[in-house]
Amino acid sequence: MLTTLCFDFGNTRKKCAVFINVELKEVISLADDSIELIQSLINKYKPEKSILSSVVDHNPAMEDLLAATTKFHKLSHLTKVAFTTPVGKPETIGADRLALTAAAVHFFPDKNNFVIGLGTCVTYNFINKYHEFIGGAISPGLEMRLKSLHYYTAKLPLVKADSNIPLMGYDTTTNILTGVVLGMAKEIDGFITEYEEKYGNFNVLLTGGDIVYLASHLKKKIFADPDLIFKGLYAISEVNNP
Repeated sequence: MLTTLCFDFGNTRKKCAVFINVELKEVISLADDSIELIQSLINKYKPEKSILSSVVDHNPAMEDLLAATTKFHKLSHLTKVAFTTPVGKPETIGADRLALTAAAVHFFPDKNNFVIGLGTCVTYNFINKYHEFIGGAISPGLEMRLKSLHYYTAKLPLVKADSNIPLMGYDTTTNILTGVVLGMAKEIDGFITEYEEKYGNFNVLLTGGDIVYLASHLKKKIFADPDLIFKGLYAISEVNNP
């Protein structure tokens, strides 16, 4: 059995996925990126390979540890991927967007793919059937929108995300939830409609921690997979750590 650890460090959460051969076995939420914690994962799972996608300033010592104990790869614009990035300044493309794009190309290689990541930010990523990452958009994520309403006003409360919301709010909390959640859903549906008019048929892949709040409110047909970024990281690891 071949074990691979795939680390995804986002702005809000740090996670690690455990793959045994090609199968995703477990996703672990990490409290931090301390050497002690990373070493404990290595001791427990005894990985042969590892890969890191990070959009934050993580502990650099963990890279040294993973490189010393596994075949390690850090995702960057220099990573070998199965698609091209004909966008300006490819070095500015976030590691998370590269991983999502890799997953789309890996699982749907003959299709145009529109990958939407619901994290701290919402990322829209379009990859055509020729495996060219054309680009997309970035907008504030669900939690960021909820927090901004509280932070930038004197009296609006900080509301927790929920998927069970009315079409028309009846108090302050439901007004905020309806505005933010349904507003995001309309934004996503709107982007999909605009892309359909330009590119015709394509897969819509939705991933990220906020799927549970948004997916049920979307009118467009989507393929929802909360673990898509880890599957993309594994595919990239196989190319860069043969």
